[in-house]
Amino acid sequence: MARKLLHLKEAADRLRRSESQLRWMVHNGTAPPSAVIAGRRMFDEDLLDRWIEEQFDAETGG
Repeated sequence: MARKLLHLKEAADRLRRSESQLRWMVHNGTAPPSAVIAGRRMFDEDLLDRWIEEQFDAETGG
């Protein structure tokens, strides 16, 4: 099964952040897992969703 990869803009939209905010998070090591593929920062959709859930659980004690 192929992974669904999101470009930085798509991931930023999903997180409701600007592209520059997400780039800053990547720089600081606080962003969801990503990889540079063919010169573009890409985010795995499943890993992004899991990261969002983990952030929510950490904040709510869940």
